[in-house]
Amino acid sequence: MIDLRPAIYVVGLLVAALGAAMALPCALDLADGAGNWRAFALSGFLSVTAGLAAAAACRTRRSQGLSIQQAFALTVGVWVMLPLFGALPFMLGAPSASFADAYFEAMSGITTTGSTVFSRLETLPRGTLLWRGLLQWIGGIGIVVFALAFLPTLRVGGMQFFRSESFDTLGKILPRAGEIAASISWIYVALTGACALAYAADGMSAFDAIVHAMTTVSTGGFANYDASLGHFERNVEYIASVFMLLASLPFARYVQMLRGTARPLLTDPQARAYVAIIAALTLALTLFRLARFPDGAEESFREALFNTISIISGTGYASVDYTQWGAFSSALFFLMGLIGGCTGSTSCSIKIFRFQVVLIAISAQIKRIHTPHGVFPARYGERALEEEVISSVMAFFFLFFLTLGVLAVAMGMLGYDTVTAVSGAATALANIGPGLGDIIGPSGNFAPLSDSAKWLLSFAMLIGRLEVVSVYVLLTAAFWRR
Repeated sequence: MIDLRPAIYVVGLLVAALGAAMALPCALDLADGAGNWRAFALSGFLSVTAGLAAAAACRTRRSQGLSIQQAFALTVGVWVMLPLFGALPFMLGAPSASFADAYFEAMSGITTTGSTVFSRLETLPRGTLLWRGLLQWIGGIGIVVFALAFLPTLRVGGMQFFRSESFDTLGKILPRAGEIAASISWIYVALTGACALAYAADGMSAFDAIVHAMTTVSTGGFANYDASLGHFERNVEYIASVFMLLASLPFARYVQMLRGTARPLLTDPQARAYVAIIAALTLALTLFRLARFPDGAEESFREALFNTISIISGTGYASVDYTQWGAFSSALFFLMGLIGGCTGSTSCSIKIFRFQVVLIAISAQIKRIHTPHGVFPARYGERALEEEVISSVMAFFFLFFLTLGVLAVAMGMLGYDTVTAVSGAATALANIGPGLGDIIGPSGNFAPLSDSAKWLLSFAMLIGRLEVVSVYVLLTAAFWRR
């Protein structure tokens, strides 16, 4: 059997760190005179105690890197256990949620999905609202480190293509992950601070500016109000659009910029394609709105730009109920949510890179059919695409859409209509946030769903955030053999 002690040791330390982070909302509620601080104090104590106990029990004297099997176990273990302990404040304090609701909300936060089961957010203690923002902010930086440090080594979904561009972590996963985190963390903090200052300059309160900055830069989408960012003045939508876009570009390129060159970012094929797709979708939706509604050009452009970036990046903010724009826009928003942002960013879903690899592979195959004796190597930018990368991407696509189909059928078996079942499965698996329809659309939330549906979608959020294959590999018998 695999020695899981190194993985449990790290998970324990991260759980303890999460418990320590509960001191912030605890202090805020205590300063506000809200009795909810007791829930955070108790949750923090339980988390720190359990985390340190697990770490102490599994600590080994040997200092070594993780094996591939241990790395997979660590990856899944982190994203299973952090929501478990992150859910405690929701259960022990306001809003006194059930276990299913609390775990769903915490999983949605850590995976930066942004789906919520809580209503009347304005009435919740500020500590609870801050905790929701912190969960997404922690999950955002965590997924960037995961994408840059772990996925290239684990060869998940074609990410081995970026191995030389990030860090070679084989056999040295934890030390190199620490190096990666140190390289990008202050960029992440700087983006968050700049976003908070921009929100505050536009009129947000300091508290709203900080929380929404955390959920913007993490592309998470949790808001402090039921109306999401529609609660604020329209200029907020432009600010959010800028920072959602910045957060869904590759963070490794920002590191290269700070080392003296912006060329890698400007010439990055996925970054250029991502911006071009956003521009095309925004133009299409702007013209569609102008043709159907009497809105002015500025409002049509603003709503199209904001909601396009929000959905394609997986943030999930909403300023209006875009499903009321018509069937064309609903279908378009559903499809763009399955695209996602760039690899190595806080965004989610399939990612631009994988679509590009598939198109390159298809183009090469068509050329071979036209000219059987020709040689047409598949290239991505200036680099050759290895067959292993193409195969990994194809496997990812197959498993992603197979999982989507199974989840949609399962939601249908639980009694939900087609729109709710399919969009609910898609928004959870792609970590987008809002779905479609009257129940889970932009103007609703996930509270009316049954506990069975919430557990199902919680599992879907986990699978989607960890790039599908990372979870499924644990379910194979070969994984557990030494």
